[in-house]
Amino acid sequence: MTMRRAALTGGIATGKSYCLARFASLGAHVVDADHLAREAVAPGTVGLARVVERFGPEFLLPDGSLDRPALGRLVFADRTARADLEAIIHPEVYRRIGEWFANRPAGTQIAIADIPLLFETGHQHDFELVIVCACSRAEQLRRLTTRDGLSEAAARARLDAQWPIEEKIERAHLVIRTDAGFAETDRAVAAAYERLRAGA
Repeated sequence: MTMRRAALTGGIATGKSYCLARFASLGAHVVDADHLAREAVAPGTVGLARVVERFGPEFLLPDGSLDRPALGRLVFADRTARADLEAIIHPEVYRRIGEWFANRPAGTQIAIADIPLLFETGHQHDFELVIVCACSRAEQLRRLTTRDGLSEAAARARLDAQWPIEEKIERAHLVIRTDAGFAETDRAVAAAYERLRAGA
């Protein structure tokens, strides 16, 4: 059976990480683009050097690692800064995703990359299938303010930096709703996994 290359995406706080872990528990090979993005700007990397060159050494912590919260506050308040950061990180992340798919062992049936900004970066056509995790905007705001501790203004700024979830749903091959609790989400992930296995 040919390996199926799928991307998992959605909006911020729509449950992507949870769904990715559920797919992994069912047997899919998975990779998280956020993890790859952190590796791309780890101490000693060209990516981190380019970030410091663009934004300044004040965004480094004493141990030489990137001060991600401070940089996040800047880029979500400044569209130009965000575009500059994405131009540094995204090409490296997609290079690493390509390597990851290429290095899947023989016999791998399903491989899924969790890519939050898949549509925003125009890479949806790199994948055979796109799975979108979705919930209401009100639920996204609730999760960002209660789980992540953001102010409502900061939460709205992060939501506004991404495509509306409705647009992503329209372009998805499969949609997993995460509004109704873990049990219902688990059932939706299992159903999506079976469709992937069946070649649907």
